[in-house]
Amino acid sequence: MVPETFMNSTSEILIVGGGIIGLAIAVDLQLRGAKVTLLVRDIAQAASRAAAGMLAPHAEGIPPGPFLELCLQSRWLYPEWIRKIEDLTGINTGYYPCGILAPVYELDQPVTTEEVNKIWLDSNAVHLYQPGLGKDVVGGWWYPDDGQVDNRQLVTVLQQAAENLGVEIRQGVEVHAIQQKQGKVKSIYTSIGELEAKIYILAAGSWASQLLPLPIHPVKGQMAAVKMPPNQTLARVLFGPQTYLVPRRNGRLIIGATSEKVAWQTGNTPQGLQTLFARATRLYPPLADWEIEEMWWGFRPGTADELPILGRSSCDNLILATGHYRNGILLAPVTASLIADLVINDKVNPILTHFSCDRFNQPSPVTIPPMSLTIIENKPQALLSPQNDRLTIAGKTFHSRLMTGTGKYANLTTMQESISASECQIVTVAVRRVQTNAPGHEGLAEAIDWSKIWMLPNTAGCQTAEEAVRVARLGREMAKLLGQEDNNFIKLEVIPDPKYLLPDPIGTLQAAEQLVKEGFAVLPYINADPLLAKRLEEAGCATVMPLGSPIGSGQGLKNEANIAIIIESSQIPVVVDAGIGTPSEAARAMEMGADALLINSAIAMAANPAMMAQAMAMAAKAGRLAYLAGRMPIKSYASPSSPLTGTIA
Repeated sequence: MVPETFMNSTSEILIVGGGIIGLAIAVDLQLRGAKVTLLVRDIAQAASRAAAGMLAPHAEGIPPGPFLELCLQSRWLYPEWIRKIEDLTGINTGYYPCGILAPVYELDQPVTTEEVNKIWLDSNAVHLYQPGLGKDVVGGWWYPDDGQVDNRQLVTVLQQAAENLGVEIRQGVEVHAIQQKQGKVKSIYTSIGELEAKIYILAAGSWASQLLPLPIHPVKGQMAAVKMPPNQTLARVLFGPQTYLVPRRNGRLIIGATSEKVAWQTGNTPQGLQTLFARATRLYPPLADWEIEEMWWGFRPGTADELPILGRSSCDNLILATGHYRNGILLAPVTASLIADLVINDKVNPILTHFSCDRFNQPSPVTIPPMSLTIIENKPQALLSPQNDRLTIAGKTFHSRLMTGTGKYANLTTMQESISASECQIVTVAVRRVQTNAPGHEGLAEAIDWSKIWMLPNTAGCQTAEEAVRVARLGREMAKLLGQEDNNFIKLEVIPDPKYLLPDPIGTLQAAEQLVKEGFAVLPYINADPLLAKRLEEAGCATVMPLGSPIGSGQGLKNEANIAIIIESSQIPVVVDAGIGTPSEAARAMEMGADALLINSAIAMAANPAMMAQAMAMAAKAGRLAYLAGRMPIKSYASPSSPLTGTIA
């Protein structure tokens, strides 16, 4: 019989899931004045208790992009977040910013050490730095910014912090169903009765798909712990191929982990443990003789693209915070902050758009109808493009005033179709993503006919002027390898801000001045700052590229007044870059007198990218023609279209 006190119980905010994500969100919300109830089925089964606690965005080799930005932002939040939790409880969490060593067994490509977040150690150095490594280790990367936390201790401390703050934690509660009505969650049915709230947050990890049709599946991981002898202690976190060793300061060594898609098959298995220990002893042979303390397993919440699901759901009052896969421990601080901002302040951070559940529910692409610009193209050419109206950048002339990008497309075929439909001649390419063969960029160099398309390498992912200069040099060499020997173009991006992705004006100017000295045609991406635009022009830049609104936001032209000043005062081409979401916004920018547009997200993230690319091309042409034609004067009174003279009395 269900206790009467629990029937139809109502809370302000109800969180389903008592792992590290649910606990972190509960603590953040309670600190902001909310009243939170947390439902916990079995804390022992949470993935966060089965993890190793590594904070390793760099050691894991996460490629540049929104997910790496999310991980780095969370790691940056960790020290202060830990301090806050320990102050609330007086208990140590085992946080240790110790750096991570990543040994390798073979060198697939020449070693470059230009990135500030990693240091290469050759065979001699890596064995000196960490004695006892296996004979197969030929070198290793040292990642000084990564670290670890005792995940089990952290979960315990978080639970204590939540209780100290007044979070109502209901243990042993199993959620059976989520009742929805007219786009809202009305209540949830649980083992202790029907519960109601104003806002619901689903943070149930692998079990979230049992309550909603979410593309989440369990990925089983088997792990073990051995006791390190006092005279033979492993001093470093080792992130090796397919295995990792995480030494705790209390002499316990965590060994992980297998990755098995075996549905809900529970328990440790001989084959899984054999694989685990074989990989571990290859990496660090001495542990083969150490005492085994514990063996366990857990389910990671995996998604098709291995990225979390964060933000609003199809129900107005249901927030999703699940699918963190291997990085739940790392992402706890940033997830808590983003979700709390969303719940308390109704603030949607732009980075959440990359992790929305909607990415799995895109409608099937609509086939482009068998039509083109034939009717327009049969008009006299002068009406389409005046003979002398060409876009000239750094002495090179183009007939198209629309530039496009190569990121965020579902596949290379869609990208190729979109570039073709856009009729563009300049395509921007993120140098780092091509260099690292990041997802979505495999085969990119071969997918585009670079004899017809002018490459615009960009320094996306660079946070400092120094990084941007180094990447720009790589971009120039990349263009040469693809046959564009005289290509000295570089789109300059210096973006240290992971939240709003706003460019650094000081770093941009510093990098631009250096790159101009080195002979680059610099196209800097900037805030719509007329004074900065003038300084960059004086420094010798080939264009200025003010943003309409933040990257990927689709908010349109939020800076019209400043963009208009830049257009009026610039003697070099002005390219409006970022934020354009619709063809009408593209046309508006061109009507203002912009010389060109750079549009990526609005095309790549459309339901039918090729059709949107065609629409953007038409909008760019229409806006340019309207600007050249000159609009009619704006009057404060009416003026009849038909003359009054000659009318019949």
